[in-house]
Amino acid sequence: MLTLTLAAGGWIGNLIVYLITKYNVKSIDATQVFNVVLGCLSLFPLVGAILSDSYFGSFAVISVFSCVSLLGVTLMALTASFPSLRPPPCTNNSLPCESPSKLQYGVLYTILGFACIGIGGTRYTIATMGANQFDDPNSVGIYFNWYFFVFYAASVISTTVIIYVQDNVSWTVGFGICVVCNTVGVILFLLGRKFYRKTEHKGSPFTSIGRVIVAAVRKRKVSSRNHEYNYDIKDKSITLPSKSFRFLNHGALKIESDGSETRSWSLSTVQEVEDLKTLIKIMPLWSSSVLLSALIGMFSNFIILQALSMDRHLGGSKFKIPSSSFLSLDTLATSITIFILDRLIFPMWQKLTGLFLIPLQRLGLGHVLNVLGLMASAIVEARRLHTAIDHHLIGLSMGTATIVPISALWLLVPLTIMGISQAFHFPGQISLYYQEFPTSLRSTSTAMISLLVAVGFYLSTAITGLIRNSTKWLKDDLNDGRLDIVYWLLAAIGVVNFGYFLVCAKMFQHKVDKQDQNVENVSSS
Repeated sequence: MLTLTLAAGGWIGNLIVYLITKYNVKSIDATQVFNVVLGCLSLFPLVGAILSDSYFGSFAVISVFSCVSLLGVTLMALTASFPSLRPPPCTNNSLPCESPSKLQYGVLYTILGFACIGIGGTRYTIATMGANQFDDPNSVGIYFNWYFFVFYAASVISTTVIIYVQDNVSWTVGFGICVVCNTVGVILFLLGRKFYRKTEHKGSPFTSIGRVIVAAVRKRKVSSRNHEYNYDIKDKSITLPSKSFRFLNHGALKIESDGSETRSWSLSTVQEVEDLKTLIKIMPLWSSSVLLSALIGMFSNFIILQALSMDRHLGGSKFKIPSSSFLSLDTLATSITIFILDRLIFPMWQKLTGLFLIPLQRLGLGHVLNVLGLMASAIVEARRLHTAIDHHLIGLSMGTATIVPISALWLLVPLTIMGISQAFHFPGQISLYYQEFPTSLRSTSTAMISLLVAVGFYLSTAITGLIRNSTKWLKDDLNDGRLDIVYWLLAAIGVVNFGYFLVCAKMFQHKVDKQDQNVENVSSS
């Protein structure tokens, strides 16, 4: 996990800068490509999880996808080593800069595809396989704590050390380090083959969902008055199908044509019907976080562009912070906040009030802090533009960002706020889905976070393109645009989305509450 994350962070974290400086891609276009890549990285874990649970098992999936990742990272290193794979360097004498050829674009996108498939397919599958090695729930919890600690630590190292090597030593050396890390990760994983516990394939968790829908459609005209419902003999918690989404209840009705089968594409169980209803009910809450993820994705991209146009030296020293390394401050703030919340704030809150901070409350705080972070970004960008005006740097665009004499350390403020926001939001999401998802789909519940991020990044690409085509606020040289207005717009969208979240949270009924209600109904009868 450590070495694979180092390899992934080494090329993902600096991809925007690599596209701008080595492929002559315009800055906004580079952020668009970056969004698509991040979306793919977040989408493929769901594919890897389904393949692992349904067909091949975790070991086979991780082995294959880690080798695909190694292929992608190796080819990326070759693009840095061989100038023929890139367009000619852009200089003042060669303006306008020459764009990559179709062949060069094809090679680049193929490489990005390999890397995305490989890294995305292993990330969450490794977490699941590791948890499967333990029987004790406490041991599983400790494992996940260490898993995320290693993940964040490796991300910080890759977005600082490796990116510094790429910016100040050589792109070839930087990508070479990624190749070495990925190779070591594959070798270490394969060497432990004899020691891993193998889990039994349980089939696709989505089969029961499809069974309910098909069975309900087939028996849509059947009346429930003259037929019994099909119950799982192992389940005693549900007395009758709930009244919500009554159409789906038809899938669990027993009729003569179903024969003796208790589960088929013509007959599902009451528990399967209720599981599907739970998924439907939680989707509005899930959708409220899609736009939030899109705002986070746009923030991450624009922060890199801001850092590129600001003074990144530390004090009066010659040390220059790589622009992409600023995102590690976001990750660092998230990890530190999670530690403080878990060890100090939450226990203190529980001691003072006697209550736990439920996942929905954590999600709400994440929404609020996200808006505050975007507002802080707008204020910092307004200050940067004011400095550019004072130094007569407006209208001097040469195709790339003009450096403004203002310290990039101002970006620490919005980065810290956004990092704290994610410390509330993403763990709250995982806790909510794990509690509310059906037991049969709990392994898929964590992958829903990955799907959430994927959809969010794709949406951020669409929003960025819409703003770019409809306004003059986004320019390749930020000094000629109005990124501060874009931030204010995103903050306004965040406020509206927070209102939508409050409505969804108000209408949402916890699965625990429904179970308690069933118990009360049984006891009263």
